[in-house]
Amino acid sequence: MNKYYMGIDIGSISTKGVIIDCDGNIIAKDYLWTEGNPINAVKKLVQSLYSSVGNINVVSVGTTGSARYLIGKILNASVIKNEITAHAIGTMSRVKDVKTIIEIGGQDSKIILIDNGVVVDYAMNTICAAGTGAFLSSQAKRLGVNIEEFGSIAKKSTNSPKLSARCSVFAESDLVHKLQMGYKKEDVIKGLCDSVVLNYLNNVGKGKKIKAPIVFQGGVSKNIGVKESFEKELNSEVIVLEDSHLMGALGIALIAKMSKIEKKFDFNIKDFNFITKGHECSKCANNCEVVQIFKDRELIDTYGNKCERGKIVS
Repeated sequence: MNKYYMGIDIGSISTKGVIIDCDGNIIAKDYLWTEGNPINAVKKLVQSLYSSVGNINVVSVGTTGSARYLIGKILNASVIKNEITAHAIGTMSRVKDVKTIIEIGGQDSKIILIDNGVVVDYAMNTICAAGTGAFLSSQAKRLGVNIEEFGSIAKKSTNSPKLSARCSVFAESDLVHKLQMGYKKEDVIKGLCDSVVLNYLNNVGKGKKIKAPIVFQGGVSKNIGVKESFEKELNSEVIVLEDSHLMGALGIALIAKMSKIEKKFDFNIKDFNFITKGHECSKCANNCEVVQIFKDRELIDTYGNKCERGKIVS
């Protein structure tokens, strides 16, 4: 029987998943909103993947993203890895000689520098929302346009203003001011795309040697206006892959395959009721915040404990 591998990337805004075959080809994929409930999001995602491929022989699951530990425990994942590793592996499987990965997601952004197939440096920005997908979506709503149209509208600009790139509050007030000054909507949108790039390069990319080939990924990579602004500032081609928003999920699926740790996966999780409960363990000086995971009232695992005493919970 053929073997398949699943990778799930659970972020604060979106949840991504892929199933790959033994050759690393994606045979099923989906992308949906997390909506503040990663457990329900993953239930929907798994059902969607099942609808695409049926009850195939998935022998290993990998999870990454902000909720990777929680979802990894629920899915009995073979591997649970950070986003840096997952994105690097996923991207290198498509662009073998990639040197720089620019990633801008819903609420954070990161840069990964690679040399000869090895991650040599990285940086993340999880504090300021300026330049993220959530920020751009809110500004699109303010301007009365669909975020999917941002890039094509920006291309019509002939006189884009310089908007503040310091933070989301300043950028938003600056945007309103430029509209009041009489700038056209397409010019302000182009200015927003430019400010996203400047914010990224002056914060996440500050002090980093950005070398080509450069791959741009994450939800914001689908915005052609931001892509072109990066190319102008970096004076280099910026590659956006067709599945650029799925590189984390692809990477963790490949890592699960490489781990050779096989755990039979059951697609039938939608009918199970998963509940998490957190408490502070006082059994040692660490005072760990321990999370218990229940499946239909049965305790299936705990995490967050730094010693075994914290794992023994009822």
